Amino acid sequence: MITVFGSINMDLIATTERLPKPGETVAGNGFATAAGGKGANQALAARRAGRYVHMAGAVGKDAFAADALALLDEAGTDLSLVKHVDGPTGTALILVGGDGENMIAVVPGANGLVTPADAEIAIGRMNEGDMLMLQLEVPVAAVERALSAARAKGITSILNLAPLIPDAPRLGRLADIVIANETEFERLAGQNGMDTQEREAALVRLHQETGQTLIVTLGGDGVIAIRDGVISRAQGLAIDPVDTVGAGDTFCGYFAASLDDVDFPTALRRAAVAGSLACLKSGAQPSIPLSEEVADRI
Repeated sequence: MITVFGSINMDLIATTERLPKPGETVAGNGFATAAGGKGANQALAARRAGRYVHMAGAVGKDAFAADALALLDEAGTDLSLVKHVDGPTGTALILVGGDGENMIAVVPGANGLVTPADAEIAIGRMNEGDMLMLQLEVPVAAVERALSAARAKGITSILNLAPLIPDAPRLGRLADIVIANETEFERLAGQNGMDTQEREAALVRLHQETGQTLIVTLGGDGVIAIRDGVISRAQGLAIDPVDTVGAGDTFCGYFAASLDDVDFPTALRRAAVAGSLACLKSGAQPSIPLSEEVADRI
C-alpha cells in the first residue's frame, strides 16, 4: 500500500505565448482550472498506475474543496485521511508559456494546517513494508514527524524535495529514497552549477555518506540515480512538451507504484516514460496500467 502525505490544491492555469518578465504584463490565450497539489498529483499518478493509495492531507470548507478531490475520488483513492478545515483549500496560480515551461505561485490554505498529529494518524494506519510518499508543500514539522515515524515502523519513505525550501537538505537526510530535480539536488549536495561529471560525483559521495537511494530528474535528459552503490540512468520519450506542470509528480507516482513489481532500473524507465506522457497535454496525467502501454514503450 502507498500512502501519500502532502498537499491538495486547486490549480488556476493561464496559458500565454511566452512567460512574462518581472513587472511585465502579457496577454493570455487560455484559462482552465484543475485539481492539483504535489501530494494529490502523486497520489493520482500512483493510483492510475494500478496501486491502492491513501491520500493524507487537508482541504478547506469552500467551493474548491470538492473539485480538488474529484479526480482522486473518481480514481478510487482512499480519502479517509483527508481532513476538512475552516478556511480555503490550497490554490496554485500557474502560468504556462508557449514552450511548455511554467511559473507557479502556491497559496497553502488548508495545506498549512496539516500537523504532526495528522502524520501520526497516517503512519498509524500503515504497516511495515508499506510505502510513504511526501513532498514539501505542507508544514516542515508534519513532514519531519511523518519521516521519523515511518522509519521507526519499518515503512519505506520517498521524499520529493519540491518545492525547494530551506529545510530541504535536512529533511532529505531522513528519507529512504530522495527524488530531486537538478536545482534541488544542488541544494542537497551543497554545490551549485554542477556539470554532468560533477553531478555524478556528488551523487556517489552523498550515497556513500547516507546509504540512501538518490534520484535526480533531468527534464528532457532523463534521470540518473544511485541505489546500493550502482548508478542507473533512464530516458523518457522524445517529445515536444505542451505543458510540464505535474510531470515531476507523475514521475514520482509511477516510480513508487513500480517499485514492488520490477527491478529498480525498470521502475526508473517506467516513471520517466510516464512523466514524458504527462507533458503532452495541458494539466494531464497518463491513465496507464503499468503492465500495458508504459511497459510496451520501454
